[in-house]
Amino acid sequence: MSQQQKEVEQLVWSALSHVKDPEIASVSILDLGMVGSVLVDGSIVKITVLPTFSGCPALSMIERDIKAAAEKVEGVKEANVEFVFTPPWTTDRITPEGRERLKEFGIAPPPANHVMGEPWAIDCPYCGSAYVTMENIFGPTACRSILYCRSCKNPFEAMKPVANW
Repeated sequence: MSQQQKEVEQLVWSALSHVKDPEIASVSILDLGMVGSVLVDGSIVKITVLPTFSGCPALSMIERDIKAAAEKVEGVKEANVEFVFTPPWTTDRITPEGRERLKEFGIAPPPANHVMGEPWAIDCPYCGSAYVTMENIFGPTACRSILYCRSCKNPFEAMKPVANW
């Protein structure tokens, strides 16, 4: 890879840090660990993306936003987005900054290194209390549940852990 291609790749990665999840505006697709790779071939960039949920209705918006961000980078004439399912996305891909941004948005982040099938501890994203109750395992999206904090009296959402089987 030439020095110019390396520079373009870095600029694309930087541009992708500004692409937000359409459902959670405080978190970027990089914070969520959705970007698998950025490959530069001349003025064409190929970006592989790991969807957080294969049936996610926001994928077309995410693809549009990725293409728009990448194609604003000097030296990029065309950006192609490919959704891949191998390796599968897991919640362990969420960065520490992404976990903090989820809390800022009022969503409890999933536990790191969760073993599927095991219960998980959920702390309130507002006050940090573990004194919470699950109101509904099915939240506004397939990947979130609705909870209630008995300490600060706030309802909130929690992202469900997704691990590799």
